[in-house]
Amino acid sequence: MTAEVIYGKELAQSLRDDMKEEVEALRLKGIIPGLTVVLIGDDPASKSYVKGKQKASDYVGVASELIELPSSTSQEELLTLIDELNSKTTVNGILVQLPLPAHIDEQMIIEAISPEKDVDGFHPVSIGRMMTGKDTFYPCTPYGIIQMLKSKQIDIEGKHAVIIGRSNIVGKPVGQLLLGENATVTYCHSRTKDMAKFIADADILIVAVGIAHFINGDHIKEGAVVIDVGVNRVEDGSLTGDVDFESAKEKAGFITPVPKGVGPMTITMLMHNTIKSAKKANGLL
Repeated sequence: MTAEVIYGKELAQSLRDDMKEEVEALRLKGIIPGLTVVLIGDDPASKSYVKGKQKASDYVGVASELIELPSSTSQEELLTLIDELNSKTTVNGILVQLPLPAHIDEQMIIEAISPEKDVDGFHPVSIGRMMTGKDTFYPCTPYGIIQMLKSKQIDIEGKHAVIIGRSNIVGKPVGQLLLGENATVTYCHSRTKDMAKFIADADILIVAVGIAHFINGDHIKEGAVVIDVGVNRVEDGSLTGDVDFESAKEKAGFITPVPKGVGPMTITMLMHNTIKSAKKANGLL
């Protein structure tokens, strides 16, 4: 048995094509979804992510603004900027690219963004709405994972979903979204005892630990759905995931590759959230 590969890149392109049509229809009504990205400093990975976001915005027709600030920018200056963006009607989504310089309190910045413009889905109000099953902006990577599962008609209800990793960006919210789809959810992390037992029992395995090839085919259940969120650069400069793809694909039922797996879906869901925000702001939702 060889797993069916879920290429997020293909699904992302299909969704972006639909979004492009949706934005064209909104523009005919005089509604232009607007996303402002704030980038502080010159971290190469952050710059690369931002470039991908701008490219996606251009494709679907979202008006994208990039504000680049030096790493010496003070917390007060950034908070003032966010205040200004919160009040601008042309801005539907505000995204402050993480990580931030050490002298800036990340959580304070996240909480300063209006929940109505929190297209990253990180604001405590957004998280609270998600936890209580209310409509909100879902964090982009977890939301993209759910869309990938649904695109393959993978039945989530009643399945045992095991999440390796408990970050606020991926681990915790993806478990909550899976719970919302009626999965039974187990979180594993660095303090979990006998993690192998839980991994072997997983119908759906989400791996987000940032350790290259942390999981291999021997660990997983026959026919399991394996979603690899990890992106690790190895010695030869290439990218690889948290799962040893070659061994795992011989045992899994479905598997995502790295690259071309979960990554492209993250930016696509950011576009979805920005368009949704514009529709809400104009009374269309």
